[in-house]
Amino acid sequence: MALLALDNVDLIYQTPEGQTEAVRQLSMTVDEGEFIALVGPSGCGKTTILSLIAGLISPTSGSVTIDGVNVSANGDVGYMLQRDNLFEWRTIESNVTLGLSIQKKLTPESREYARMMLDKYGLGEFKKHYPTQLSGGMRQRAALIRTLAFKPRLLLLDEPFSAIDFQTRMTVCDDVYTIIKGEKKTALLVTHDISEAVSMADRIVVLSSRPATVKKIFTLDVPGETPLRRRESPLFSKWFDIVWKEVSND
Repeated sequence: MALLALDNVDLIYQTPEGQTEAVRQLSMTVDEGEFIALVGPSGCGKTTILSLIAGLISPTSGSVTIDGVNVSANGDVGYMLQRDNLFEWRTIESNVTLGLSIQKKLTPESREYARMMLDKYGLGEFKKHYPTQLSGGMRQRAALIRTLAFKPRLLLLDEPFSAIDFQTRMTVCDDVYTIIKGEKKTALLVTHDISEAVSMADRIVVLSSRPATVKKIFTLDVPGETPLRRRESPLFSKWFDIVWKEVSND
């Protein structure tokens, strides 16, 4: 059984102007340990699909399940947004454990796990620092560790690198990818950047324009242990062209 399954999902919004069909008959699966990228035309509903998977909204029809059980807004899914949303007046350790505290899940064990993650991924000496004292890449690392502190089964990444300048983005992609693979997490990345998708994903799901449905799924064979290494492969440009043509032909 797949970890995540969307089966014939429809989503219709009610607006003052009438009904808006956002998602139509969308079906896809994600296996344990996979890194999947969702790409498609601007405004096609990529973030809406993440909200369905996170249990933040319910489909009009069809099902979204994790291990065969309908999703709900709980600890099975971790959500990493475009911006790090770190509170500037709280230390890095305090930021990382804030969600646990709010949900009354902050125990000596969970606090120790968060500290271990900070140590493991190069932020241990910055635990008592404040976000303004960290680089953009380090802030994103802290935001990811905050999400991982809940030990979610599935990570949702909503364009997590879009607020970072291009040069820094390359390094942060490597950092985030290394952490996700190192922790053996399953991840679903929404991105408008096809090169980002090709450099990180095991499979790329191409969505149609709204109402979103699965147009094509590509299984990649780009060698390289990190996104930067994959960008150096001759197969990188080949897959970029294939995916770009599929997205642009919509």
